[in-house]
Amino acid sequence: MSPTNAHEQQAQGGGPDVVVVGGGIAGLAAAHRLVTAGARVTLLEGGDRLGGKLLAGEIAGAPVDLGAESLLARRPEAVALAAQVGLGDRLQTPATTTASVWSRGELVPMPKGHVMGVPADGRAVEGLLSAESVRRVGRDRELPPTEIGDDVAIGAYVAERMGHEVVDRLVEPLLGGVYAGDAYRISMKAAVPKLFDAARAHGTLGEAVRAVQRAGAATPADAAGAATGLGGAAFAGIRGGIGTLPGAVADAIRAAGGTILTGTPVTALRRTGTEEGAGTAEAGAEARASGARWQVVTPRRTYTVDAVVLATPAGPAAALLAGHAPAASAELGAVEYASMALVTLAFRRADLRDPAALPGSGFLVPPVDGRTVKASTFSSQKWGWVAEAAPDLLILRTSVGRHGEEEQLRREDADLVDVSLKDLAAATGLAARPVATTVTRWIDGLPQYPVGHLARVERVRTAVAALPALRLAGAAYEGVGIPACVASGRRAADEILDEIIATSKTPDPGAGHCP
Repeated sequence: MSPTNAHEQQAQGGGPDVVVVGGGIAGLAAAHRLVTAGARVTLLEGGDRLGGKLLAGEIAGAPVDLGAESLLARRPEAVALAAQVGLGDRLQTPATTTASVWSRGELVPMPKGHVMGVPADGRAVEGLLSAESVRRVGRDRELPPTEIGDDVAIGAYVAERMGHEVVDRLVEPLLGGVYAGDAYRISMKAAVPKLFDAARAHGTLGEAVRAVQRAGAATPADAAGAATGLGGAAFAGIRGGIGTLPGAVADAIRAAGGTILTGTPVTALRRTGTEEGAGTAEAGAEARASGARWQVVTPRRTYTVDAVVLATPAGPAAALLAGHAPAASAELGAVEYASMALVTLAFRRADLRDPAALPGSGFLVPPVDGRTVKASTFSSQKWGWVAEAAPDLLILRTSVGRHGEEEQLRREDADLVDVSLKDLAAATGLAARPVATTVTRWIDGLPQYPVGHLARVERVRTAVAALPALRLAGAAYEGVGIPACVASGRRAADEILDEIIATSKTPDPGAGHCP
């Protein structure tokens, strides 16, 4: 019997009752996986909408993304989920992938031949770095190997090998676009795991970069990308916006019999029949054997279920776990988050003096230059669907704020628009006034992955594993990108299903792990 059939057979026997707490893309992915395997699923979201950091909206009558606007297509999970819920024919690669770095007052073409800003040699960063810094990059090959241990901050390690300027002017702005964090604090093992592994195996950082590049060149386009016509594209969007994905997944969950409730915060978790020793391996084993169940408490009712997936940010998960897994709760309570704002602007093309002054898909900004804006995306140029929906408009957006810069988020909307326009004018010469603006604040939107993050996650998962039929999912664990969050939700669902199969009174001898 195949692994998937093992799950389906369990469902035919009645199927477990499962509550998924949290309606971001990780929770939706978990609920979708569970309900299509036959579980009776209720998803509870405390806010008034689904999707987390994925949000579709409009400006000047044109559809736009007001949150995440692309997904990594080289990982299969998000592309596959989009196809499963009927969005496969709406997946779209960027119309242009060229970008710039606004460094020292000039737009410089984004260098090629690097791995998350780390170059293989100095030639890759000529034109962006000073001549002395280019030479400093080249001295990496003359240095003795650096012992990096179990983890290291990527900024500190790259600066030691290649100098600070390559970190400040390339690594930092690229990582900032993903984590809104500080490269000198971000874990290399968590943020760039392939480069971390290669750096431990090679004598120089340049050799490690080349090894990662060779491995990438030797890897064919994944099956999910090929099946949807994406080929080997690194990134993809969805016509109408990445923000349409949560609604499509939710529709599929409902169509399969699942229940989704918004405006329903979970205030507590209780365990029936286990008053003593909660959170220990012995208590977990006894609970599994006794058939004890979870009680999920909300302001309106209490749900008594077989299993729970917590797909919330780290803070709410810590609060819910405090009485059941105090060690995991303490670890999750220490996870830090960054806040940021997206300023979306619409201009009439007729008002632009020189549209060519906005090259490619946008630009990144090194924080060392002291600008307020950290990046800008020229949405109308990056995405064909945006240009087609509003041919008379130029739509772009800026991002403001990162970890440690919460004061930027306290500014009025009008101030954020004004400072965005000021920086855009300085970078590109854009002098037109927008016909519409929208400011979207993402408070505590991005979990930070400092050195030791993955070790923390392992401690959390070990502690939670002692609890019967409860799993965690979301951006706080093994990745902040959409595919990583989808994978996190699927993993939680599969582990729940596997555990229920393994502890059922009539286990299927052919049961195995879901793919």
